[in-house]
Amino acid sequence: MKKVIVIKMGGVASDNLTKTFFEQIDHWQKQGKKVVIIHGGGHYISEMMERLNVPVKIQDGLRITTEETLKITQMVLIGQVQPMITTHFQQEGFSVVGLNASCSQIITGNYLDKQALGSVGEVQQVDTELLEHLLETKHIPIIAPLGLTKTGEWLNINADHVACKVAEELQAEKLYLLTDVPGVKKEEQWLKELSTNEIPHLKQKKVIKGGMLPKLESAVSAIKGGVKEVHITNKIQCAGTIIKAEEVFV
Repeated sequence: MKKVIVIKMGGVASDNLTKTFFEQIDHWQKQGKKVVIIHGGGHYISEMMERLNVPVKIQDGLRITTEETLKITQMVLIGQVQPMITTHFQQEGFSVVGLNASCSQIITGNYLDKQALGSVGEVQQVDTELLEHLLETKHIPIIAPLGLTKTGEWLNINADHVACKVAEELQAEKLYLLTDVPGVKKEEQWLKELSTNEIPHLKQKKVIKGGMLPKLESAVSAIKGGVKEVHITNKIQCAGTIIKAEEVFV
């Protein structure tokens, strides 16, 4: 599907919802672009877990998800974060639809490593038919990063991975992974561009670690899946670090 821009909102989602953010979305729509939002909620989930005295455990940028953690994650993403985001969009005059895994099983997944990570999943399939229908009717789908297995078990899926898969399936021209930093940093410099073949080297040298790991793994997967470019930035009006396919010289 052409002219699609996928945006993953991360960090404190409400911080992204600025006047300039909505002006950029409006500008893209006026250019005929179709926008899909995937929202995270890690900050809000951790905050709620701390309130409920539930330990927060992160491994390689992924939240270890026990049965209790999964229930809190569902409650926060579907009951708090998504309504907050959809309300902001509606107040700015956009037509939006909030979606989660129980809506036409929009995201089907499998366990990533049940023994080590609990109910953390990976995306197996995206219901692109539903998304394409919403986009054609000028709606902005706003998707929570939760999945269901084929047997109906809920999964907590990293929002960067969900955004990557959605962008791949829709053959998006751009994928924005919004985070709390303006890009990828190397030797105290924010990189303007990064090719996919440089990323394994940066991982090996521990230049990339923590929450940036799943972002860059998602970026590489998205580029290999046909997405033209991936932006890692803290504002959609700023390019941040642009990830592109490695250059091939003939």
